[in-house]
Amino acid sequence: MTAGLLPAGVILVESFGDTGAAAGIRLFPAEEALVADVVAERRREFTTVRGCAREAMRQLGRPPAPLVRKGRDGPVWPAGLVGSLTHCVGYRAAAVAPAGAFRAVGIDAEPNAPLPRGVAGRVLGAGERAAVAELGRAEHRPVAWDRLVFCVKEAVYKAWHPLTGLPLGFPDAEVSLSADGTFTARVPGGGPVPGGPPFPELLRGAWAAGRGLLRVGLAVPAPVPDSGTGPGAAAVQAEVRAG
Repeated sequence: MTAGLLPAGVILVESFGDTGAAAGIRLFPAEEALVADVVAERRREFTTVRGCAREAMRQLGRPPAPLVRKGRDGPVWPAGLVGSLTHCVGYRAAAVAPAGAFRAVGIDAEPNAPLPRGVAGRVLGAGERAAVAELGRAEHRPVAWDRLVFCVKEAVYKAWHPLTGLPLGFPDAEVSLSADGTFTARVPGGGPVPGGPPFPELLRGAWAAGRGLLRVGLAVPAPVPDSGTGPGAAAVQAEVRAG
């Protein structure tokens, strides 16, 4: 299920439950402190998703490292890495990439079921609701298109917030889904990034449906330096943009 969800250079590790190697890890003390008082189910998903992250780090040649949060923000990644975590019923995943090739990564997963009554109106704009209705009429696949828009917006936020430090409401991102498994997300005007280029106004990503799940992924490539890149860096950037 991983093929094509993220560009080459981003490592995606998934677990369909809390069994296997990812579930056998031991949390770092800083991670233990985050789940000291949570219920067993929450502890299991927390542990498994960090096992996924450690496996992704290993594949990138990096040692395991704790992933802790600051307040309500997402996890703080080790220097030189960017990444994203997600979990829902029956699924946990981590996507990790080198910061030299990518500025941010966003993944999200949701059950493939329509949004609860009343939620869709807060998540989807009028244009998105019309597009979702048209996809529902044209496509004869069991895809909860409204939930898929929600999933994309969650992934956009996971890429947006670590770079900008700013909030991003559901109306602030405009999502366009394609039946071929791709999407675009537009953040009008982009956003300021301290010490770096602005957050891009237009993002492209991929989605997949299967096993009762909706999964989305996107990545923000690092800007290509004007000089001094060398053939190796140029090849990485070409692969990133092709992916």
